[in-house]
Amino acid sequence: MAHDEQLAARVRALLAGRDEIAERRMFGGLAFMAGGRLACAVLGDALLVRLGADAADAALDEPHVRPMDFTGRPSRGSVFVDPAGTAADAALADWVERGVAFAAGR
Repeated sequence: MAHDEQLAARVRALLAGRDEIAERRMFGGLAFMAGGRLACAVLGDALLVRLGADAADAALDEPHVRPMDFTGRPSRGSVFVDPAGTAADAALADWVERGVAFAAGR
């Protein structure tokens, strides 16, 4: 699965200058790691955000959010945010920060 290069560039810009962030090809897309732990990833045109089980369950009530599901079984702890949920820069920044905060243990 190819990833949306424009979305990846927007995420990259939000994370620029942070020493703890690294990019890695993962899941057929582009993952952003914080301190070696997955924070978020661009898969196709969606943003995968790792939030932890409780926060991911709560996030499913938000618009444009769906369970992360690769294998027919949803993954507890991560969600997909569809393009409409990341179109605004502030919305994208919020999702990225949530993923980074989880990965960093905050």
